[in-house]
Amino acid sequence: MQHSNSSEKSRFTIIDLTQMGMMIAVIEAAKRALEFVPNVELVTLLFIVFALYFGKRVIIVSFAFTFLETFVWGLHTWVIMYLYIWPLLIILVLISRKHASYWFYCFLSALFGLFFGAMCSIPYLFIGGPVMMFNWWIAGIPYDVLHCISNFLLCLVLFKPLSKTLEKITKKKIVE
Repeated sequence: MQHSNSSEKSRFTIIDLTQMGMMIAVIEAAKRALEFVPNVELVTLLFIVFALYFGKRVIIVSFAFTFLETFVWGLHTWVIMYLYIWPLLIILVLISRKHASYWFYCFLSALFGLFFGAMCSIPYLFIGGPVMMFNWWIAGIPYDVLHCISNFLLCLVLFKPLSKTLEKITKKKIVE
């Protein structure tokens, strides 16, 4: 039986799998390194730059990252949140990458931090209704503001060096 070209293109190469494993390891290590600081994280920035340079494969990386986090921390409502929040960020990057700039990603990172709590409140709509969803979101706004500011600053400082490194690795020029 012969395989068509389309099925061949959907398979991952050893290089793809290795790159995906490295992305997961880098994201997990970065998360662990900053977990003692509330709402300061590199995960958002890493998903942004990885999506720019590695494309839609990073959605699979986000699911693997969520699985690894679940293995480490156990099953809870945040797992549901991670299953849609990180792919949403990656899709936004993939949609915008042909026309976006460095500043766009700095602001996307900031807005993602600012609205992280609102996006995370969605499961609570089904658990306890609109009041629980609203209260959960409102209670976390101070942390969302911190998340917004830290995401912006981290992206401002680290986006260009990370992009230059990934440019060398992938031999792709993405963002000016």
